[in-house]
Amino acid sequence: MHKIAIANPEHAPYGQAAVAAMKKENVYERLAGKFVLGENISQTAAFVLSGSADAGIVALSLALSPNMKGKGRYAEVPVADYPPIEQACVVVRASQKKEAARAFLEFVKSPATAELLRSYGFGLK
Repeated sequence: MHKIAIANPEHAPYGQAAVAAMKKENVYERLAGKFVLGENISQTAAFVLSGSADAGIVALSLALSPNMKGKGRYAEVPVADYPPIEQACVVVRASQKKEAARAFLEFVKSPATAELLRSYGFGLK
C-alpha cells in the first residue's frame, strides 16, 4: 500500500479520530509517511474514489453512501479506538427565520430521520 487518505488531523475531527485509532492499534508510526491529507472528510473520500489513495479512513456515513457503496470494501474502526465525534443542530438566536429553523430541528429529531441517520452509521444520544 502506497498512499492512505485521512482528513487533516490539524483541523478535521475525523482526521484526529483516524490518528487516535492508528495510535491505539500501534500502527501510526509505521504508516505516517504514507498519508495523503484531505482538507475535510469529503475530500478524503474523494481521494479514495479517484484512486489518488490506495485506501482511506473515512466517515462510515460516506462509506455507506450511494456514491461509495460497492466501490470497494470497508471495515469499521472500533468506537473504543478514538474519542467520540459529537455533532449538534441548534437554532441560532439571531436567525431571521426562527420558525423554519425550529421546524428543521424538529425534522432532524424525528424518528424517521433518526432511523435514516442510524442507517448511515451515526449513533444518536
